[in-house]
Amino acid sequence: MTIKKNKLLLINPLSTRRSGLIHANESIYPPMSLAIIAALTPDNWEIELIDENFDKFEYRKADFVALTALTSQVTRAYEIAGVYKRNKIHTVIGGIHASVVSEESINYVDTVVIGEAESVWGKIIEDFENNSLKRIYKGTIEPMVSSPEPRIDLYDERYEFGSIQTTRGCPMSCDFCSVHTFNGKKYRARNVKAIVDEFEKIPQDKVYIVDDNFIGYSKASVNHVIEICKEIISRGIKKNWLCAASMNISEHDEVLKLASEAGCKMIFLGIESELIDQLETTNKFMNLKVGVDNFAHVYNKLHEYGIAVLGAFIYGLESDTPETIENRTRYIFNSEVDAIQTTILTPLPGTPLFDRLKKNERLIHNNYPEDWARYDFAEVVFNPGSMSANDLTISVKKAWEKLYDSKLLKKRFIKSLKLTKNPTSATWAYSSNLQYKKLIEEKLNDNQE
Repeated sequence: MTIKKNKLLLINPLSTRRSGLIHANESIYPPMSLAIIAALTPDNWEIELIDENFDKFEYRKADFVALTALTSQVTRAYEIAGVYKRNKIHTVIGGIHASVVSEESINYVDTVVIGEAESVWGKIIEDFENNSLKRIYKGTIEPMVSSPEPRIDLYDERYEFGSIQTTRGCPMSCDFCSVHTFNGKKYRARNVKAIVDEFEKIPQDKVYIVDDNFIGYSKASVNHVIEICKEIISRGIKKNWLCAASMNISEHDEVLKLASEAGCKMIFLGIESELIDQLETTNKFMNLKVGVDNFAHVYNKLHEYGIAVLGAFIYGLESDTPETIENRTRYIFNSEVDAIQTTILTPLPGTPLFDRLKKNERLIHNNYPEDWARYDFAEVVFNPGSMSANDLTISVKKAWEKLYDSKLLKKRFIKSLKLTKNPTSATWAYSSNLQYKKLIEEKLNDNQE
């Protein structure tokens, strides 16, 4: 006699608005949180993953439906959850947005998971099988050794990049960031062998290390990176990868040397601004410690090891005016940053920035949950401190048109070739610039419609 398996349907929703930094097939990466949920689910369950990055949602039968969503995706997540609720199929949502606004999310799903799922998913499955599911489950922050290897076999084969996570948590408290709220302030590292085992299994030859800060701030975290790189090199794994790091990575030549040898081609740096007062008000303490006058040294240090710099900058900070935005654009244009990410300051729930703007009634688009789709880092959703929202929009548009001009991007590519002396790294940077250009053109077209 065959025992019927329960079917778990995992859904990765796409934002209801096409624009923003989460919609470009060349830059998106697989939904790791859902793959971890799949790995935590008992073998006697059937599991299917719907990924709207590639396939628009169509109703499929299931016994239990689990969704995850960033803020800009959550409107769509609620829409899909509603389909299953109407069919009396139990729905659960987790992720950073649902965790910080659970009182909202619970209106659209049957169950909300607050925090990381590893500590509670087993109980959720048990309660489902016993028909005793609760409305709210609160996960606890556990060592990363408790996190299983994600079910990467469920990912769509069309992803150009694989992804992997080596640590969680951040001791910093940047004003616009909610990582420390969700993942805690303490760095938690995975076992090096487990990391490299998973890294080796990734089918793509390009990998994104999704840690918020690969290098960390302590000697232990630096040693962790060194061990990972040495293990990749010793196994002879030939994959190219990028990661995010803080500006202090320039202080660690051994890390940069080994990372380069292990396949690192580009590092994302959260530069944000070239102005000291803006770094102070956003709590970018590591950037202040390095010193704005030394930023160029950081870029050059990465270039010494053939690694491209992906520099992230923010427009719309509290003291920004049309003049400071023009100056920041000029700084970026003249800098030796290889790939450029320029976003509009976006107050995400769970951040001090959001709480402050909400308290002061400065949020423009606050018809939630519909307006969450606007929180995509490419639209002004609040009244700035030193200029009007319209002036900010106009200033950013001018900046984008200058920075992502096709001819200028080609010149930056040639410059990157000279600086890195690494054709692969320079090509990665150029490709990233083209992706951002595409996203921005989409956004500008959306605004005209």
